[in-house]
Amino acid sequence: EQLIESGGGLVQAGDSLRLSCTASGLRFRAYAMGWFRQTPGKEREFVAVINWNGGVTYYADSVKGRFIISRDNANHTVHLQMNRLKSEDTAVYYCAARPGVWEVEPSSYEDWGQGTQVTVLS
Repeated sequence: EQLIESGGGLVQAGDSLRLSCTASGLRFRAYAMGWFRQTPGKEREFVAVINWNGGVTYYADSVKGRFIISRDNANHTVHLQMNRLKSEDTAVYYCAARPGVWEVEPSSYEDWGQGTQVTVLS
């Protein structure tokens, strides 16, 4: 299995970014997909998750109302639309795949991408 993230970058506070994660080597429709982020010296934290068909989404309180997770099962891709970015959103963002039901704990996920850096300047 392989997950490849893209779309990170350097932006100003208030700007938007769209992250994408393309999966290969797994039955994408059978997997819940999550986005997590990590800053140096801190634990990896949950950001958003979407169930296999996109019918259920769940967000961390810190991003609720600003971020939107979506998926395209035909193209094995999950997106994270990040709006009204804040400096505290600066982190390496990872996508992860989990067969079956969605979870928010990083330890519940076995397949991870390599991460993409998001830097928000205040």
